[in-house]
Amino acid sequence: MNPGPKSQKPRVRLHVNVDHVATVRNARGTAYPCPAEASEVCMAAGADGITAHLREDRRHIRDEDVRAIRRRIPGLLNLEMAATREMVAFAIAIKPHIVTLVPERREERTTEGGLDVAGGRESLRTAISELTSAGIPVSLFIAPSPAQLHASLAAGAVQVEFHTGEYANLTGDSRACELEIIRAACDEARAAKLHVALGHGITLENIGPLAAIESVEEFNIGHALIADAIFLSLSGAVRAYRAAIEASRAEPQ
Repeated sequence: MNPGPKSQKPRVRLHVNVDHVATVRNARGTAYPCPAEASEVCMAAGADGITAHLREDRRHIRDEDVRAIRRRIPGLLNLEMAATREMVAFAIAIKPHIVTLVPERREERTTEGGLDVAGGRESLRTAISELTSAGIPVSLFIAPSPAQLHASLAAGAVQVEFHTGEYANLTGDSRACELEIIRAACDEARAAKLHVALGHGITLENIGPLAAIESVEEFNIGHALIADAIFLSLSGAVRAYRAAIEASRAEPQ
């Protein structure tokens, strides 16, 4: 008896973070490479969206980069930012497709850890309310913890992006345990009708088990993909991550 065709698993979105294109540009004080041009290359190679983190100190992405990306790419723009009055005003003026609120400390090299939404910071709730009122959906970058998940839902987020840095830094059984924590958080978020993204420390080597989690809808990948582009080209790196995601989703669970 022919059981018929297998059901297709939903496509997982791949968003490329272009911050480190700006890092290379800023290292020499030149006008190149251009993050907006890199965004166009990524989209042409199969990315579903572009992510850019506008930091308060503008250490890589600058205001004009965000404006150029918003103007030049047809796909989704995810603006990562801190929940400050300055950033909220900028986002409302630019109108990205979605804002991801992240923790930000000036001394860190990259965003480490997730927002403490459960801590109930009033500034965070105010930022979410103002962005939502302006028609901009809000995602929160959080640890894969039930407390942070429930707080994000109560705060008005439509999406959560789970921090995968712990998973990326671990090996063996410890990584396997962290993977199960992430899997449970993703499933709980989807059950709560939140959209689910993953980000931080994701590489071609470790993306497979994460992509196999059926409740995951999106990846935000920056540093590793831009690093791989040195050897694969930017288009080639995007295609490699796209292929790794699709290969994992195609495997029977």
